[in-house]
Amino acid sequence: MLARIRIASGNSGFHGDGPLVIGLVNNMPDGALESTERRFRELLSIASNGCAVKLRFFSLPGLPRSQAGRSHIERHYEDIDELWSTHLDGLIVTGTEPHALALPHEPYWPTLARLIDWAEEHTISTIWSCLAAHAAVLRRDGICRRSLREKLSGVFECSKVGEHSIIAGTPSRWRVPHSRYHDLPEDALASKGYQILLKSAEAGADLFVKQSKYLSIFVQGHPEYEPEALLREYRRDIRRFLTGEKDEYPPMPRGYFDARTAEAFAELRRRALGNRAPNLLADFPTLESEIGLQDSWLEPAQRLYANWLSYLVEHQRSKYSRKKNLASASRAARLSRLPSIG
Repeated sequence: MLARIRIASGNSGFHGDGPLVIGLVNNMPDGALESTERRFRELLSIASNGCAVKLRFFSLPGLPRSQAGRSHIERHYEDIDELWSTHLDGLIVTGTEPHALALPHEPYWPTLARLIDWAEEHTISTIWSCLAAHAAVLRRDGICRRSLREKLSGVFECSKVGEHSIIAGTPSRWRVPHSRYHDLPEDALASKGYQILLKSAEAGADLFVKQSKYLSIFVQGHPEYEPEALLREYRRDIRRFLTGEKDEYPPMPRGYFDARTAEAFAELRRRALGNRAPNLLADFPTLESEIGLQDSWLEPAQRLYANWLSYLVEHQRSKYSRKKNLASASRAARLSRLPSIG
């Protein structure tokens, strides 16, 4: 495991142009806002390996938020409009729950579309997660997501099917959490020049990239999830069924619980279908320790983000060297035009 390194908040850098500046556009629902912040801080801290990293927080306007969620955003996040006149070394854009059949019908779509266009000119590399990945390939190449018969939820074994520096040093196979209602057709991705690096027989393309002016990285899964994240989502989805907000009982996350726990949840489902009463949630475990969840994807995720930060460092150093060389050449040109003495 990589050593834990604190993310720098000041301007101490590893080269002459200051720390890496990473933007996190956190669009997760209110219940996952702080856990998403915490997890990305942890991943980037561990992955930084001594490099100074400055993390800036943003969120898309138009997302449904409670008053508590809006207050948290107002206190701790910058306004998205601050982005348009700046430059970031790296950008991470999370997904969110879909509320419309088509992405362009989401209330936040105009801002998200602008962000997708902006990132190509103002970052070295961007990581698009889940729904944000679906939005980016739609905006850039017209690739439409397709609806799944039911929510894809669980931890799925993914295998390397391509080579790229971003996955160097990761295992040939590792398990990744997924939680989504849509998928992207692999043949459409390949036809538009996307390189699939990691895929699952059950979950499809997990990680894929495209190189243009900058490096775009797309993840349909959630390597950043905390161990209990799927458990919290499953409880939320069951509550929505029990209160009548949703008509269908949610599928149990696959490959996530042990046999004993899975049977307990199957029994809860049988009871809920027979008696749709919210008090049934009193029997639902809320702590990771109650069912012994394992964070088996943490170390590969750390390596993935360490590779990404290394990529940003390399390109920022190259950019800084070019600027120095241009400045030196300009100075030499000015000196050559001065009249000689004597």
